[in-house]
Amino acid sequence: MADVGDVLADFELPLHDGGTFRLAEHAGKPGVIFFYPKADTPACTQEAIDFSAAAAAFAAKGAWMLGVSRDPVKANAKFAGKYTLTVPLGSDAEGGISDTLGVWVEKSMYGKKYMGLDRATFLVGPDHRIAAVWRKVKVAGHVGAVLAELDRLA
Repeated sequence: MADVGDVLADFELPLHDGGTFRLAEHAGKPGVIFFYPKADTPACTQEAIDFSAAAAAFAAKGAWMLGVSRDPVKANAKFAGKYTLTVPLGSDAEGGISDTLGVWVEKSMYGKKYMGLDRATFLVGPDHRIAAVWRKVKVAGHVGAVLAELDRLA
């Protein structure tokens, strides 16, 4: 499970808009990776809307953003279009980065156990070192907390 101080290895993910996110292309800039369990569900939708609404604030601080789920690219594209999301959404269908960061976890609902994506956010420094981690994120106020931590990172 990745934690503060760990350095992220380079990775690539296909994006909802047909592009590709490559961590190496963001060297020297801080960034935010937020994991959301499932596109077009209430909390995930609000989280993505909140990050999209704050895109200018993150950009003003020189930071990149990336939302990640295990949903296929097509589902992320539909999600982004439906809510006019401006944050890039990456598809980690094979589980590479979600496994590496330890957000693919055992969950329980109504007494049944299953594997699922944990709602988590990682603040990444310009050197690709993890500067802060939020696990089991509660959506309300979360984007503001991430922005505040980004200010402390600078």
